[in-house]
Amino acid sequence: MCDKRKRQCVCLRQVYKSCLDGLLPSYQAFYRVCSRLTKHQSTLLSGQDKQLLVALAGMDVSVPHVAVVSLAVCCRALKLCKVPAAVLHAFDDIRLQPASQVVLGLPEHILAPHAQPSPNPVQLQMTTPFPVTLPECALPADFNKQHGLLAKPYKHLVHRAVLEQHMGEFKSFSTNPFQLNRKGIAHGSRTWQNSEKQVYLFLGYCHHYQQVSQPTLQLFLSSPLIAQYVSFHIAAGHSQLYIRNFLSCARCVLRWWQSKPGGNHPSFVEGLEWLQTLGLQVADQLPRPSKDPKGLADAGKWMSAPRLVHLIHGAELQSQDQMQQQGVTVETSRDMHDAALAAMTFSHLPPVRLSCIRSLVVPAYTGPCLHPDCKEPSCEGNRLSITSESPLLMHIQLPHHKNARKWGKAVIEFDVPSDLAQLLHTYLGAPRKALLEHHLLIGDTCPYVFMDMHGRGFVAAAVLTLYWQKWLVSRGGVPMNPSMWNGQFMH
Repeated sequence: MCDKRKRQCVCLRQVYKSCLDGLLPSYQAFYRVCSRLTKHQSTLLSGQDKQLLVALAGMDVSVPHVAVVSLAVCCRALKLCKVPAAVLHAFDDIRLQPASQVVLGLPEHILAPHAQPSPNPVQLQMTTPFPVTLPECALPADFNKQHGLLAKPYKHLVHRAVLEQHMGEFKSFSTNPFQLNRKGIAHGSRTWQNSEKQVYLFLGYCHHYQQVSQPTLQLFLSSPLIAQYVSFHIAAGHSQLYIRNFLSCARCVLRWWQSKPGGNHPSFVEGLEWLQTLGLQVADQLPRPSKDPKGLADAGKWMSAPRLVHLIHGAELQSQDQMQQQGVTVETSRDMHDAALAAMTFSHLPPVRLSCIRSLVVPAYTGPCLHPDCKEPSCEGNRLSITSESPLLMHIQLPHHKNARKWGKAVIEFDVPSDLAQLLHTYLGAPRKALLEHHLLIGDTCPYVFMDMHGRGFVAAAVLTLYWQKWLVSRGGVPMNPSMWNGQFMH
């Protein structure tokens, strides 16, 4: 490889890194500026050169518009894109140093013609010695609750090749039905979603607050980083359950590393014991969040059961009156939807878990079970059905609930009270059709009984929780978590 081409590759690698770290809007934006500066005379790289740049920068192979431009044009384009001065200084250093001192940073065999990029070797052992106490931590000035890699400012990092490979292998290890080098049963879809969330939150913290430019699952091998992260959560006032969920996820990641070739280093055993000890002491030292109704009421986060039932009953009557006076509109249909959702959650029935309510499908749905972990070919899923039109009788069956595995897959079944059945029957007619048409989801495109403001089912629990809280505030209530209400009303 000639020296000039080496310098061009190093410069483009620096551009890629700036894009991935959020210093440039996108590589496409940088390329457009370069094209204007060169009056569209820049040339595209060959496939081999592009592969080399992918290896150098850790970019996904699908990145388009890789162009060769002069180093001077590259620097002018970066100035127009308003990147930080440090990036410009790095380019000046590359331009001014002798060609013989340009270092690509990869072994020479990677640069050979037609060579395939190989993953960097991973040292399969944890950082030792393990911290004996948690470091002091104050919240940084730029503290942001949405610091995970899935948050909008960092989504570009999720698509890095190494991280994608790690996450794919970790998911297979955790969710495969038969994985004999894994202790315990396979993770269900909900458990995996929680683990994935915890991983991306930790990696986002490392990227944003610890200046790790290329976050991967290898960061879980650093016990000082984990200790710093736990201190960060304590400083942010997060609950002990939140922190212990992360530590549980960290143990799962370590067990995955243990299953890899060379994963029998003694530090993994010590690391698992260290994480377990840390979890026990977090549970002992951090107070549990108060669920006392009186204290919650004083803080404006609790309503009494009679007040809640009265609020829901008023919403039912108001939605029916508006439907009679104004007819079927999007607004009256949404009000009836919300009243039916609230009535299903409380007042007419014993407390039903939100996971069962949001997964309830309409009587007309004839497709397969929509539960992601269901393996029964004849399962109809959590379903609302009409057993009789005159008199109106409705029935609910819930094969998928929290205790389904513990109860030997026993199905929860019950009849719907007549008042609630009438409200649901009215809503499932013209009002639900009006909502589907408003959201351009004609027919049974949305198979669920209840839907969000975009006409989609409440696939995520947090979406339904936020929807419910906003509805309560709009009706003059308080934004309390419905799951906490469920637990209190059961007792």
